Amino acid sequence: MTNSAYDVIILGAGAAGLLCAAVAGQRGKRVLLIERAAEPGKKILISGGGRCNFTNLHTAPDRYLSANPHFAKSALSRFDAQDFIALVDQYGIAWHEKTLGQLFCDGSARQIVDMLLEEGAKGGVDLACGEEIADISHADGRFRVKTGGRTDEAPALVIATGGPSIPKMGATGFAYDLARQFGLKVVEPRPALVPLTLGGDDVLFRELSGVAAEVVARCGKTEFREAALFTHRGLSGPAILQISSYWRHGEAVGIDFLPDRASGWLLEAKRVTPGGTMRALLRDALPDRLATTLTERLALDRDLGNMPDKALSGAEAKLADWRFMPNGTEGYAKAEVTVGGISTAGLSSKTMEAKSVPGLYAIGEAVDVTGWLGGYNFQWAWSSGWAAAQAL
Repeated sequence: MTNSAYDVIILGAGAAGLLCAAVAGQRGKRVLLIERAAEPGKKILISGGGRCNFTNLHTAPDRYLSANPHFAKSALSRFDAQDFIALVDQYGIAWHEKTLGQLFCDGSARQIVDMLLEEGAKGGVDLACGEEIADISHADGRFRVKTGGRTDEAPALVIATGGPSIPKMGATGFAYDLARQFGLKVVEPRPALVPLTLGGDDVLFRELSGVAAEVVARCGKTEFREAALFTHRGLSGPAILQISSYWRHGEAVGIDFLPDRASGWLLEAKRVTPGGTMRALLRDALPDRLATTLTERLALDRDLGNMPDKALSGAEAKLADWRFMPNGTEGYAKAEVTVGGISTAGLSSKTMEAKSVPGLYAIGEAVDVTGWLGGYNFQWAWSSGWAAAQAL
């Protein structure tokens, strides 16, 4: 069976694909949206603990990683967080700000998926789920997509199949293979927003599994102040997930365990309470188990008055920049997103269209644009999907 009636075929019914299809359909385009999974929006449904952290009030281009840090500016400025919030409000979906501009549904992530499907229905989008793509070809200005029992064709094709993060959800590197098929370059992908694993001398910290504290995590010139969590494999929590996107093998991650303490606080403590101990001081600010472990590693568990100033200054410096050497990450299985992807060098920042292949577009996580934790990646999906839909 061949159906040549479409203006555009969109591959992937995730966040970017669903919004792109809906907007294009409502602009009068005949849209076919193909999804490999049995249902659309599977990643949306599990996001934010099932409540979908659908955008962030502080969305800005400098909160995205890309080989071209300017690429995201156009799409993000033309369809921003307030535009998506307006759509959510239009459907009467209640939401709240959790922390740091992160917006969540009061109810369920299912509301966001249902909203996008309804928007697609308004645009007459044909949704085909449970479809394995057998072949994609391009000739005479038309793309032909062959699935199990049919071949569909259109003058435009949108790659919205995401990256390889969370393979148990069906995620693969299909987008990269397809991009290469059409001569587009791919920036080497790696897991992002992912827990870090520890080995060597740092293995002792695994015994703190389940302990969390608010810290500043640093890698290079980048730092984040949020909670860090010790796990049975290493480090996790928002601060660590954030910094993981910037971390590379062989680099250290610095942790400031006491970010609110002013320089010289330990010497001041020695002056005020010479009979106090390091363990007691740390227990005032940190969970007991963490305070005990840090004290033991510093080997300074005696009265402050009996410690040399130099030793206290050294301990203060170490607590402000405790160096961990991760030996890896927990990989795509635990990564929320992927850094890298289809190179922006080959795409128009305004339309998301491939410069060398007219009619071919790439949007969402498939592209080398990766946001911070907290709704930024969803906003990129909405913005890039909207930008492509305007050009289709």
